[in-house]
Amino acid sequence: MARFRRRSCVALLALALVLLVVVVFLKSFGPEDSRVSSGFGRGLSPRLSKPEKIPILPVAEAAHVKTKASLAGGAMNLETLMEEAMPKPNYNLHAFYYTWYGSPTFDGKFIHWNHPLLKHWDPKVAAGYPEGNHSPPDDIGANFYPALGPYSSRDPSVIDHHMQQLRAAAVGVLAVSWYPPGMKDDNGESTDDIVPLVLDAAHEYEIKVAFHIEPYGGRDETNMFENVKYIVEKYGDHAAFFRHETRTGQSLPLFYVYDSYLLSSQKWAQLLKPSGKTSIRNTPYDGVFVALLVEDKHKKDIVASGFDGVYTYFATNGFSYGSTYRNWRSIKSFCDENGLMFIPSVGPGYIDTSIRPWNSQNTRNRINGKYYETALSAAVEAGARVISITSFNEWHEGSQIEMAVPKAGHPVYQDYLPHRPSVYLEVTRKWAKKIHALASEKV
Repeated sequence: MARFRRRSCVALLALALVLLVVVVFLKSFGPEDSRVSSGFGRGLSPRLSKPEKIPILPVAEAAHVKTKASLAGGAMNLETLMEEAMPKPNYNLHAFYYTWYGSPTFDGKFIHWNHPLLKHWDPKVAAGYPEGNHSPPDDIGANFYPALGPYSSRDPSVIDHHMQQLRAAAVGVLAVSWYPPGMKDDNGESTDDIVPLVLDAAHEYEIKVAFHIEPYGGRDETNMFENVKYIVEKYGDHAAFFRHETRTGQSLPLFYVYDSYLLSSQKWAQLLKPSGKTSIRNTPYDGVFVALLVEDKHKKDIVASGFDGVYTYFATNGFSYGSTYRNWRSIKSFCDENGLMFIPSVGPGYIDTSIRPWNSQNTRNRINGKYYETALSAAVEAGARVISITSFNEWHEGSQIEMAVPKAGHPVYQDYLPHRPSVYLEVTRKWAKKIHALASEKV
């Protein structure tokens, strides 16, 4: 019996030791502090005790979100963020914003939430994965579930709620994904008519709007001129239209150009060099044009094209040359040498297996916010003056900082627990303040 008791005591001590090690290990995965007293800022502490069950917004498309009200009795906590001392928007912090979502109430059907499962290019690999489309509202094309449910980008209350979130996060500029009128992405509808709604709502919260020009069909130097002219003439006088202050004292609209490498540097030069045949320089439609940097070899092409800067977009450290944090210092040096802006893109994580089930190797786990903090720290340490966030609401690729909530049932969704739905807005807000302070020191 004594031997049994001794064995029991030893077993209990061993179990206690294991539990202690597990607790210490889990705590190490909290968001990085990085020279800030609190990883989440004053009054923004995460709920580290047993998380309460967060009610889900009824998924009848979330068409009736109340303006400036938290959902389900305060579980959303956005109202709390909004009631605190409101941070000034940081216009050096940009977030990529998507308006391609639709719901039956506003659009007659679900759009993008029913995204198809994309096939792998290798038929042998594709054969091992499911096909078909998602079926909202319970089954959506995302690995997380939005707090607003599968919403419509046309819903004014949803747009207002988004602007509240962006302002609470101190994001100063949203870069709206844009296709020319009548054109669309492969899975959506034309969205140019939503831009006025976004501009009006953004202005209410002192947020500015830039344009993220997508690789629409037939994009070339000639129709790019016409489309930039269209944007400037139609939206350029709006108070929320973003203009970047250049080093020469000019105030010019800023355009992100996605997949810019698809067009040759010779053709881009016709638009972006002063001597080009269809040059936009020194015209009323001139601007700051920012190219997507994916591969190392693209750097010389970007200079030869006449672009004004580079951005990296992908929220996947190591996925491309441009998105790899350890390359950012050298990219920044290259940009400085060639008079280019360097705008690294940071994100809270990446997972797109809801639409690309074969792409798990590119998943980047959020690690309770640590991945996001690491990216932001890398961008600051590289000396970037402007930082872009991938993304506010690209739900298909799991890179969103928009509020997400737990959702039971099938399929199984990821969530932000043990933190609350606003955690990535809170982290963004903290770093916006830090980025502003560092920029002020350099002036």
